[in-house]
Amino acid sequence: MLARLSPFGLGSVDRSLKFTAANPALLEMLRVANLADLPSLVQIAHGDDSRILAEALAAADAGQVSSGPLELRLRRNDDTSFWSLLSIVRHGDGEDILLGLHIVDIDARKRRELDLADSESRWNHALESSGQGVWDHDFAKGEMFYSRQWKAIRGLAPDEAVDGTLEAWIESVHPDDRERVIAEISRQESAEAVFNVFSYRERHRNGQWIWIESRGAVVEYGSDGRPSRIAGTDTDITERKTAEERLAQLSRRLELALDISRIGVFEVDLDTQTVSWDERVREMYGKGGKPVGRTDWEDSVHPDDRQSALAVVARSVADGAPYSHAFRIVRGEGEIRYIRARGAPFVDVNGVSRLIGANWDVTEDVLLQQELQRAKDLAEARSAALEEARARIEYTALHDHLTGLPNRRYLDSALEERAQAAAQTGTRLSVLHIDLDRFKEINDTLGHTAGDQMLSHAAGVLTSQMGPDDFVARIGGDEFVFLACGSPKRHLAELADRIVAAMCKPVMFQGHVCRVGASIGIASAAGRSIDGKQLLVDADLALYRAKNNGRGRHEFFTREFQAQIETSRKNADEIIAALEQHRFVPYYQPQFCARTLDLVGVETLARWDHPERGILTPDAFLPVAEEINAVAAIDRQILERAIRDLQAWDGAGLAIPKLSVNVSSRRLHDPELGVSLRSIPIEPGRLSFELLESIFLDECDRTVLDNLGEIRKRGIDIEIDDFGTGHASIVGLIRLLPRRLKIDRQLVKPIVHSQAQRRLVGTIIEIGRSLDIAVTAEGAETIAHVQMLRDMGCDTLQGYALARPMPATAVPDFVRAQCWREGFATARDLHERLKRTLGG
Repeated sequence: MLARLSPFGLGSVDRSLKFTAANPALLEMLRVANLADLPSLVQIAHGDDSRILAEALAAADAGQVSSGPLELRLRRNDDTSFWSLLSIVRHGDGEDILLGLHIVDIDARKRRELDLADSESRWNHALESSGQGVWDHDFAKGEMFYSRQWKAIRGLAPDEAVDGTLEAWIESVHPDDRERVIAEISRQESAEAVFNVFSYRERHRNGQWIWIESRGAVVEYGSDGRPSRIAGTDTDITERKTAEERLAQLSRRLELALDISRIGVFEVDLDTQTVSWDERVREMYGKGGKPVGRTDWEDSVHPDDRQSALAVVARSVADGAPYSHAFRIVRGEGEIRYIRARGAPFVDVNGVSRLIGANWDVTEDVLLQQELQRAKDLAEARSAALEEARARIEYTALHDHLTGLPNRRYLDSALEERAQAAAQTGTRLSVLHIDLDRFKEINDTLGHTAGDQMLSHAAGVLTSQMGPDDFVARIGGDEFVFLACGSPKRHLAELADRIVAAMCKPVMFQGHVCRVGASIGIASAAGRSIDGKQLLVDADLALYRAKNNGRGRHEFFTREFQAQIETSRKNADEIIAALEQHRFVPYYQPQFCARTLDLVGVETLARWDHPERGILTPDAFLPVAEEINAVAAIDRQILERAIRDLQAWDGAGLAIPKLSVNVSSRRLHDPELGVSLRSIPIEPGRLSFELLESIFLDECDRTVLDNLGEIRKRGIDIEIDDFGTGHASIVGLIRLLPRRLKIDRQLVKPIVHSQAQRRLVGTIIEIGRSLDIAVTAEGAETIAHVQMLRDMGCDTLQGYALARPMPATAVPDFVRAQCWREGFATARDLHERLKRTLGG
């Protein structure tokens, strides 16, 4: 693109000096139409200049660096000649050597230089009369001349003295132009540019900026070869620059308008059939950056439109009249686009016949018109079909595409209508919210097709139970709503039981027997103030209760249930606020060595310091905390507080060997548990995590296993709490190998009166001893419990017989008083007393 648009001749020749490339400017300089018409490079040199060119070519072929462009005459194809500056650059090696050419037409300038000596005076007068100011810098004589017109251009008086030094004059040049002007002057004064033309802005005497076009030429050289005299003219081109700016602005507006309108412009040289397309036309025809050939447009026109399109253009050229035409083109992989074109022939200033025009893509408009016409024809011919289509669209908008049941949108309007009707007639409106049980398992294991079949089965079950005024909808996923309308005596429980029973019937799918269940929440109301939306909310709450109570059942929404929900919601809000206010505090129950009754640690128990209800145990808040996923946060808060209490006891010189803290299932499944453990400031062996046996499963997921590994790595012991409730196997126990087992108090409490229970507890102690696992017994409530458990070989005791849970502030006084030892004799006395109690 740069070469094509360059005003300088650019080309290349091979080693035989035959042209291999030439830009339009070079072809125009040599007055040939095509590259093939160019003679060899040596044939275009004029007369004696052939020798100069041959020497330069030989030097370039030998790889010698040229000292500068050659000034020589070149012969055109019509035998005329012109002066030029020719630069030669060698590129490549071996047989691939190419010589790059850069040719500047200096014919006019050179001829002026030749005539300058004879016509200097005449030209000075002519230039003065034409409004050009003459200047002459004779460096050899130290003289600087500025004509009257030169001064008039700048608003100076004819006889006004001018300081022609560069330092003084450059101050009047526009700051943005100074660097460039100095560079141009330097090129001229160093003889780099024999003739130089440049423009710049200079301040007029009235303060305005005017544009000056300066033309200068070296007219004399000194003995050192450097210019000794430079003369030239200055022309005020302010008006021309203003016009150029207006033209440029107009061009920018035109270009912007073409871009916005997506109109592409083309031009054809009718003499040479050379075609030029702008970027928008290229894009329109799918040509991209490919060259445009003479037949590309004709080849792109749709075969059915080609003859008429060519005829329209030919007639326009023949008549010399504008044309307007529409046709189709085929581009890419057979894509058809609709084009509208306008064009007109004209003859340019050089007498060349040309055709210029514009194309724009009207495909979208044509297709829209075609579509509108088809729609119009269809509307006129098939109004009944349109009505059917409207009804079908309305049906689709209000129904589930899979089951054909009404959807949630339809349910909302039906619920409002039936609520209003029931309020007016005094009848009852009942909402049954049905959720399928085990649907996800079928969908996940057998695929969505099986799931779809089960949903269709559910829809069939519900529609089979409908009465004349009932309404059934699928509101999403595996959820359905059944509106039971009519008599207040209708047995909703029986209806719900029939639905549950029918849902459980097996459905065959590709050889598999599929069964789903149903959980149903029921809300019912009668009277003048029925709120359908509230009934739906109440039924949803009842459904939640049915699923929590075992699924495959129904539950009615009652005011008592509503009160429970409100209480639970209030408790949930209070628990969240308590977490924010750090009102969950640890209580501590001491643990003792069964043999010596020495204090061996304390178990941390969570308590809620409620601002109104006082200290609450976990049974008052744990169920709600589990529902709102707050158990892990409570565990974390209790652990942090317990660590601070242990540090405070250490600082007070109080010996508390070990701290046990309960860890919930959610906490154990927390991927961030390992990170939080690394910040616990406690020495190894002094902290123990108690894991409920109910969460100690034989099959642990990767997160749990990673967290157990991190717990051990931090030197934290692992205990199994409430052991004996039947969840953990011996194999699982061997795999985990905890530091301690805690026998559940439900197993310990009966040992005083039950020999079978004593044997069970003794067996657990033996299992622990065989696996080198210490055993702690909870529920040592009496002296007899303490004596029996000690005799059985239990390691640690915990219970009301020795100490009750207490706040952190009570621990120091309790430990120092040693009051738990009261009532217990020495180990030998206890042993004898235990033997007597057991009859042995």
